[in-house]
Amino acid sequence: MPPLQFQPLSSQPTPSFWSALNSLKLDRLKLDDAQQPITGWLEEGRQVLDKETVAGPSSTGVVGVDGSLGVGGGAFGDDVDRPPSGSIEVKGVFKNFNTIEEFRQTEPKKALFDQVTDSMLTSFSTPEPLLNPFLLVTFADLKKYVYHYWFAFPALVDKPGWEVGSDGFIAVDEKEINEVRSLEDGWVAKGESRSEGFLVRGVGGQRTIGRLSDAKSFFLNVPQSERFLVFHDTSALPQNPGWPLRNMLYYLHHTHGITDITVVCLRQGSASIRGRVFVPPGGIVGQPEKPQTVGWERNKAGKLASRVADLGPMMDPSKLADQAVDLNLKLMRWRIMPSLDLDKIASTKCLLLGAGTLGCYVARALMGWGIRHITFVDSAKVSYSNPVRQPLFDFEDCLDGGKPKAQCAADKLKKIFPGVNASAHSFLIPMPGHPIPPSSETSTAADITKLEDLIKSHDAVFLLMDSRESRWLPTVIAAAEGKIVINAALGFDSYLVMRHGASPDQAQGKRLGCYYCNDIVAPADSLTDRTLDQMCTVTRPGIAPIASATAVELLVSLVQHPLGINAPAETSTSHSEEGKGSPLGLVPHQLRGQLGQWKTLLVEGVAYDQCTGCSKTVIDTYRSQGLSMLLKAFNETDYLEHLTGLDKVHEEGEAALDSIDWEEEDDDFRVLVSPETALS
Repeated sequence: MPPLQFQPLSSQPTPSFWSALNSLKLDRLKLDDAQQPITGWLEEGRQVLDKETVAGPSSTGVVGVDGSLGVGGGAFGDDVDRPPSGSIEVKGVFKNFNTIEEFRQTEPKKALFDQVTDSMLTSFSTPEPLLNPFLLVTFADLKKYVYHYWFAFPALVDKPGWEVGSDGFIAVDEKEINEVRSLEDGWVAKGESRSEGFLVRGVGGQRTIGRLSDAKSFFLNVPQSERFLVFHDTSALPQNPGWPLRNMLYYLHHTHGITDITVVCLRQGSASIRGRVFVPPGGIVGQPEKPQTVGWERNKAGKLASRVADLGPMMDPSKLADQAVDLNLKLMRWRIMPSLDLDKIASTKCLLLGAGTLGCYVARALMGWGIRHITFVDSAKVSYSNPVRQPLFDFEDCLDGGKPKAQCAADKLKKIFPGVNASAHSFLIPMPGHPIPPSSETSTAADITKLEDLIKSHDAVFLLMDSRESRWLPTVIAAAEGKIVINAALGFDSYLVMRHGASPDQAQGKRLGCYYCNDIVAPADSLTDRTLDQMCTVTRPGIAPIASATAVELLVSLVQHPLGINAPAETSTSHSEEGKGSPLGLVPHQLRGQLGQWKTLLVEGVAYDQCTGCSKTVIDTYRSQGLSMLLKAFNETDYLEHLTGLDKVHEEGEAALDSIDWEEEDDDFRVLVSPETALS
């Protein structure tokens, strides 16, 4: 009789599987190359009508399509997608190698193959035998989205081999197949799991279904003609069952002594077949020594070699970028800093007040940290002097009077990375010392409302403007709303980067100061009557990117600190206990850098009770009076000093100076201090 031959099994990993592999590697495995459990599915073979194959009147145009072993997005246990309807779940072993050199070595793969085979043979003595486990080894080049992979479907070689009865395999009536499927469905409804194969006895009379592990007792005193092995067949060939049948027959032969049985191959549509198979006389019953095993999948060229899936050209470029841009961050987390909370960083919404030199550099650095929600506010237009210093603009943006800076910057961010949520607003921020005429009060109120709404809807506010007084209003609003404020200011060869402390009703412990806490004068008009060099920020070109990067790093470090906005001002000598601070290191209050001396000083400044920006008096007055209070601050030069009591501080200072007696002697000045003044 002809030997029973099996149609090899093919693999079909889906695109969602490679996405799941990316997540597994970056988020869970990292450098762990230990083998992992994996789940796939088997699909039945089927026949389809292909009009192109119709060659003549006698041709039916029907071609067979083999099923495959598929793996998808849920292969590693995540409930991402479900196997196709009618497929059968199978278990396997997965291993990802860290280097392509390891993947190409033969011995590690052979050892894994032998382990899977041994586990299968060991399971044969249990009530739940593992009949068709599979093996998948991979190397994932996550930068290029190229995946090297090799499937194996270990199959035990039975000796002597099974043979096919004289009638071969014949087509099965569709009605009979439906009855068998109904029998299986009823079995599953009672709590049994659907598996690759099952037993049936009593066809033609009372049919009964059973497990393969009960074969010996199930077929006791049952004639050969009423013994059936039914399995979900991956083959579509008329005389060759699929690969999974090999291990089922080996198991029945060597564990239960079955040497003669009718096999029913369940396939989709009308492709199902059945036939008698048997072990010729002289076959050994019982457990032999470890059998020969085959099963590595061949590549498309028919060679025993791995395959390659290059998804880069096939993926949506925007989605490809979305996954690729965060690669550095994920590598940072699993190689260096496991405690880094990237989701917390990515969810931080940032408002950038100013889209000039600082704003452009800050936006780029924020995107590098995975922050996807960035909003610009700027009322200026791109000028010819901007592109060389402001990296989000180019020459074309300067033409025809220049594009609005905020919108242009937001558009450029989207060109750099389409996944960023970048938006823009163009309006003036009202400032103390810059009176608002009555005719402009309505538009000013609208601008203030816009700014308030933007600050409320964001988590962090960057003050990146080019004047002192323009930072006052957002400082007040942000303090009232309890938002993080990061301030950056440039000098010729120096810079200041600082975070504002918590508001008076939000602070825990010592409260840190804001940008105005070191001043005893209210912000005033610094823009009028300026020479050309005063109108432009005259600074060394390297200062802006240094300050911008420092500002972003300060924000990220603060976001990672468990106390958030209430994090203490840390220096090299006052760093909080390990595990209680930011995993990125120190979270200082102020950084004052001097490029001329190549120094950065960490400075702590406490909040000033009479500060014109963040004091309780200013915040409470703003909350209670709103626009009317702000208009006074804009229109009346002495209002903020009177509100906070700074005017009295000035008076006390002048009084102290008046109490000093000055005496000129030999062209030198000598100060005479009264006893009362000395005591005070």
